[in-house]
Amino acid sequence: MGDSFTEGIGDPEPSSPGGYRGWADRLAEELSRSSADFKYANLAIRGRLLGQILDEQLEPALSLKPDLISISAGGNDLIRPGSDPDALAERLDVAVGKMTAAGASVLLFNGPDIRATPVLGIVRGRVAIYNENLRTIAARYDCVVADMWSLRELSEPQMWAEDRLHFAPLGHHTIAIMALNALNVPHSLVPEMPKPLPPQKWQTARTEDLVWAREYLMPWVLRRLRHQSSGDGIFPKRPTPGPVFDQGDGPATRR
Repeated sequence: MGDSFTEGIGDPEPSSPGGYRGWADRLAEELSRSSADFKYANLAIRGRLLGQILDEQLEPALSLKPDLISISAGGNDLIRPGSDPDALAERLDVAVGKMTAAGASVLLFNGPDIRATPVLGIVRGRVAIYNENLRTIAARYDCVVADMWSLRELSEPQMWAEDRLHFAPLGHHTIAIMALNALNVPHSLVPEMPKPLPPQKWQTARTEDLVWAREYLMPWVLRRLRHQSSGDGIFPKRPTPGPVFDQGDGPATRR
């Protein structure tokens, strides 16, 4: 359950449903190795706010009678002016209670430390408050916390996609490893440390910032002003549980 992060935006893969792979697909691929009848559904849709995720995805998720539910929600709310991390957490608390009452184990994602991220860095304080609330929820319902805040590798530029809003393939790969470790699941994924980028001249850096602002930041701002979402007209990429790999495909063919 979730938004663009769980849908896998930033990690393009033409052979995957919806055209994106992401940390969730990578995690499911590893989980499928130990279970012949493993099935995986991904209900996440880009641009969704916490309320939309819970209203649209919670009941469909529970109807599948899952053993494990992952949820990452609230990030799109926190970057909006006036958002209240405490109020968001209160609503998530109720939803997580329903998940655990239905017998599902819950993998609860907190937010990454975005202090070095352009634009998003200004809401770092809200993210930190929300994260502390999530830890309280996790303790109350015995959830597993996928702790992105402490994942220092995410501060590396190569972890982020060109839009600086979503994670690149390396970021999704790194997060999948962290989540598998949090679940205490043996896996075959190997950490891939990014190589340091060569130092840039300040003129080059400013030019790149201007290009980014024109191509990614301004469209994002305009969508907010128009009350539009990048997920308008988008449907879940895996709405029903199924095998992770298509016939003829298998873990040995994926990295």
